[in-house]
Amino acid sequence: MANIKSQKKRILTNEKARQRNLSVRSGVKTAIRAVNTAVEKADKDAAVVALVNATRKLDKAVSKGVIHANNAANRKSAISKKVNAL
Repeated sequence: MANIKSQKKRILTNEKARQRNLSVRSGVKTAIRAVNTAVEKADKDAAVVALVNATRKLDKAVSKGVIHANNAANRKSAISKKVNAL
């Protein structure tokens, strides 16, 4: 355990950030999973709605600094290809 006051504070803030990042990452995964299940069911309308939601969550994760912009771009590209193939 740290003895320095500033380091104790960093430990607390890092834990808060870790929890927040975990939540955002989980939301992104869930949104992408929703797109994939809609594609598997060949439900174009549901897939498009899920794609919009997933894109929004990915962009939000990038703006919060949880994932890198290129990572989000690659994921959006991959799910867009699947939806457009329907």
